[in-house]
Amino acid sequence: MHSQSPVAVLGGGSFGTVLANLMAEKGLEVRLWMRNEASVNEVNQRHRNERYLPGRDLAPTLTATMSLEQALAGVEAVFIAIPSSAFRQVLKQAAPWLKPEQLLISTTKGIEAGTFCLMSQIIEQECPQARLGVLSGPNLAKEIVQKQLTATVIASSDAGLRERVQALLHTSCFRVYASTDTYGVELGGTLKNIYAIAAGLSAALGMGENTKSMLMTRSLAEMSRFAVSLGANPMTFLGLAGVGDLIVTCMSPLSRNYRVGYALGEGKTLEQAVAALGEVAEGVNTLRLVKEKAESLEIYMPLVAGLYEVVFNNAPVKEVARGMMLNVQSSDVEFVLPRQES
Repeated sequence: MHSQSPVAVLGGGSFGTVLANLMAEKGLEVRLWMRNEASVNEVNQRHRNERYLPGRDLAPTLTATMSLEQALAGVEAVFIAIPSSAFRQVLKQAAPWLKPEQLLISTTKGIEAGTFCLMSQIIEQECPQARLGVLSGPNLAKEIVQKQLTATVIASSDAGLRERVQALLHTSCFRVYASTDTYGVELGGTLKNIYAIAAGLSAALGMGENTKSMLMTRSLAEMSRFAVSLGANPMTFLGLAGVGDLIVTCMSPLSRNYRVGYALGEGKTLEQAVAALGEVAEGVNTLRLVKEKAESLEIYMPLVAGLYEVVFNNAPVKEVARGMMLNVQSSDVEFVLPRQES
């Protein structure tokens, strides 16, 4: 029976823990794989993960383990919530215990340095037999655990996988929509981290609502321009994984990328901003990688170029912002007017 099959979540950060807890609260047997022995004991004995979800009780049916073999034995679905920098390494370690019929779902919003691979592409390379999907959307972990109404998107070309993940994750507070544009959904979740840094920056500088609105709209145009040139469907960016995720990340002081941007806007260096945060903000890595990619493909991304100068070259924010306002004005909506080829 489906309902009896256990589920594994790899990665005990905030989102991995919240996802595991959400399923455990539904009565599913969920195993959470974590690297840290103290964290494993804390989850198993005290039903807490204080580092990532301070003050929140976790379901007593949620078990944590440091053993991949134990986590993966006989499970039906594996949700992978590992930072992009360690994603491939963990997948390689897990491979001996993965079965071809298992569902592998990435929840990581990032790009691998050196290869420009998205996480689903790493899964394809390391586990070519896997049935794979991507989970992405406006999903701040701290709100999901508080039972705030939240929706997400499961993207996969595998209809059975989409339906199964919808069944596993659906609750009265958590709704799961389906998409077949795996690449677009994954790119939306990844690219918006860059623009969240810009939003944090602009907030620290006291910019008004008009400015924020302009920034978010131009961010969306830039994100979709980049993604479509890599083969994504532009309509995906009008959904939860595109504009939805962009809104939450750009408006929320809870977002790590926003907080990095805010610190930069206050005049801190990148090192100080990251140190104050105490955890990785994927947007910093993504910014570097996307700027290189956009330049090599000659994709026009003025926000990325300007932000890169601020983040990595300590360029004065006000000068960069002024420069952006002088950029060539083209059509408002990317896919309505034909772009003039220069």
